[in-house]
Amino acid sequence: MSRFIANMPKAELHVHIEGTLEPEMMFDKADRNRIPLPYDSLEELIAAYNFRNPQTFLDIYYEGTAVLRHQRDFYDLTFAYLKKAAQQSVRHTEMFFSPQTHVERGIWFETVLAGISRAQRDARKEFGISSHLFMGIQRHRSVEAAMEALKLALPFKEEIIGVGLDSIEGELPPRKFAAAFQLARREGFQVVAHAGEAGSTEYIWQALDVLIAQRIDHGVSCLLDETLMKRLRMENVPLTVCPLSNVKMRVFENMATHNIRQLLAAGLNVSINSDYPAYCGGYINENYQAVQDALDLSDSELYQMASNSISAAFLPEEEKERLLIELEAHARSSHLLIRSESAEGDTSGFKGARLSRF
Repeated sequence: MSRFIANMPKAELHVHIEGTLEPEMMFDKADRNRIPLPYDSLEELIAAYNFRNPQTFLDIYYEGTAVLRHQRDFYDLTFAYLKKAAQQSVRHTEMFFSPQTHVERGIWFETVLAGISRAQRDARKEFGISSHLFMGIQRHRSVEAAMEALKLALPFKEEIIGVGLDSIEGELPPRKFAAAFQLARREGFQVVAHAGEAGSTEYIWQALDVLIAQRIDHGVSCLLDETLMKRLRMENVPLTVCPLSNVKMRVFENMATHNIRQLLAAGLNVSINSDYPAYCGGYINENYQAVQDALDLSDSELYQMASNSISAAFLPEEEKERLLIELEAHARSSHLLIRSESAEGDTSGFKGARLSRF
């Protein structure tokens, strides 16, 4: 099963590039950029990554972002993540970046974007991994700040495919940013939103109806609302679930209590993602493995979530088809038989694929 996961072609749709900053890189960047850290050694910093609650996570996360100053820093960060993702059989990834965090420190928007974009191009050439970039709008900031961030992004539509609402939900409903996301849609950006991680199911409704989000990042609280579940299933709304992060952020007590298998069994479009992998205990394969270990998922369930990740990506249909064919070939080479059946009995597509042993 570990080999099946490791070699399974997949997409990653929910990862924050600043959340891929490993302690070794943080220490190196702090030293090179002469930025003091409150840690006497790398070992002490590594220990700090084992945070106790969301607030201690935010503390170490913002200490990390402070060491990123120059285009080269953002290049190194992004290239390292893309290399790691490619090694874990990720064929396509859609990453968030948080320019508001950097602009407020006096870093130019263009500096951040140039480093990330160059790393995307180089990684595509060297590893064959494709990637898209989403700009995260931080919900703990003002609506005015969201509008300013969008204005900065407008000249760079070729580099930035979409806009997402992110950060810890708290008492910060999506409807607060209705005007900003209306502008984003009008300007042609794809729209996604963090909702229903630890927050109310009402936040998922607002993300769908007010922001007109095309994907829900997290969404695990939807099980509390049967009407919402029916809508998510009927509209095939993708949920980009981040299991290790959910446990680290105390959304679930442990992986054995995670509801991802229930979401999948309910017919929802669920995929596995890593969120803040450097801080939360692992990248995408570690997330797949942790879920499989705790919940004893079948290979067909793992396959279905990988298939979902590809289908939910903002890729041309022919590219999705190519990746789905590659995924099917992997399943067949792992001694799985794939039967694809839609509600109408059409066996030509991948949606609703079921796997069984030869």
